[in-house]
Amino acid sequence: MMKNATKEKIKRGEQVLGAFLGINSPPLVEMLGYAGFDFVLIDDEHGAFSPSELENIIRTADSVGVDPIVRVSYDPSSIQKALDRGAKGVQVPMVNTKEEALEVVKRAKFPPYGNRGVSYSTRPARYGKESGKPYLDESNENVMIIVHIETKTAASNFEAIATVPGIDLAFIGSTDLSVNMGYQLEGASHPDVQKVINHLFTQGKELGVPIGTVAGNSAAANDAFDKGAQYVGVILNNVITSALNEVVSSKAKQSVK
Repeated sequence: MMKNATKEKIKRGEQVLGAFLGINSPPLVEMLGYAGFDFVLIDDEHGAFSPSELENIIRTADSVGVDPIVRVSYDPSSIQKALDRGAKGVQVPMVNTKEEALEVVKRAKFPPYGNRGVSYSTRPARYGKESGKPYLDESNENVMIIVHIETKTAASNFEAIATVPGIDLAFIGSTDLSVNMGYQLEGASHPDVQKVINHLFTQGKELGVPIGTVAGNSAAANDAFDKGAQYVGVILNNVITSALNEVVSSKAKQSVK
């Protein structure tokens, strides 16, 4: 298993930039790698991926030096399957309690730290070329485990969740958090939501827990980094849609002239 550059950068206190990918497009992953993104966040919670498509996206990410992280679905086997396809890490939505965080670690780590099932015939084990304790230890060391903080309950349990051994980063899901708090119209910009988010950043700093979050564009990503986030995922669909709208808008302006 190759080293996890994204995890190593975060351990050194550096900031990393990635992109949420919800569509099966290896060329887009190649573009992310060539552009210099640190990671691609493959969205198997909301995205449209079959198991074989997920593996091909991960394989493409490996080929261009961008770390593949999978936001898993709610299927109990999704962590196992993502890691067996070769994901460098998993991002787990709706983790609301310490007990749920402990279960995430158990599913993502091999014994003695967890109970992830062992197979040496998978991609990360080079289809049997790697095996035994060296492979298991390297996997446990390199896999990155990220939990979503995106409900009022999770926010109130932040310290208990984020300090579970094996959790590498807490990700603030601002959209779900705002909806969960009852601000469907105002969204994450509502002062009450911002108050909770700012408190989570403060807690993360006090506890030494790296914080991640989502951004709709480059300006929002920079704002998140300025606030103290180490891990920011931009929404690729937003970036593409914005660029396309700009092209069409420019054409409309030319027509008026």
